[in-house]
Amino acid sequence: MYNYIKRFIDVIFSLIIITIFSPFGIFIVLILKFTGEGEIFYRQSRVGRYGADFSLLKFATMIINSPNIGAGDITIKNDPRVLPFGKFLRKMKLNEFPQFINVLIGDMSLVGPRPLVRNQHDMFPLATIKIVERLKPGITGIGSIIFRDEEKYFHLEKENANRFYKDEIVPYKATLECWYEENESFFIDILLILTTIFIVVLPGINVHKYFFRDLPKHPLFNPE
Repeated sequence: MYNYIKRFIDVIFSLIIITIFSPFGIFIVLILKFTGEGEIFYRQSRVGRYGADFSLLKFATMIINSPNIGAGDITIKNDPRVLPFGKFLRKMKLNEFPQFINVLIGDMSLVGPRPLVRNQHDMFPLATIKIVERLKPGITGIGSIIFRDEEKYFHLEKENANRFYKDEIVPYKATLECWYEENESFFIDILLILTTIFIVVLPGINVHKYFFRDLPKHPLFNPE
């Protein structure tokens, strides 16, 4: 029953956001068209519900062909592939807004596990993959909140960001997404949306520590 309610909320909310954001979106489109490399949208294949691939939409923030350059699918802190206007969009999370189109057409939900590219998805343990694939991926979720500034952790392993991602980040992300699957509810989803708004407006406050006290712990990513 909740899946139907959730889909109804997804459609209504995404329509409202797209309508309100459209004037700002047009302004961003014009800037992207006449700056950088002229690319407006970045489409990337991600793994969705039941393991099916879909095209995730973002405003372009990096140079064309960036997945085949440098750290590949991983973005490190002060990544040289990020364009000047792209840095602003990423800092304000405005590059994520086209994903409301993904929500509207049903590829994604407002809240759910963060959709990953295939090679990162396949790093998850098989048992976790089966759990995560039951859910529709989301614009925000507990994994997205904890790792909202994921690139800052890669300075610990600048020379081997992919190894650090696989050995340190993936196991904890898997644990967080399993926690969400076990606790998914209307109340939890509302708290996750409110938390996302808080961290966008006040990024220095780890408000999730107060809303979700029973989260799995990790000494590196959420120290006491």
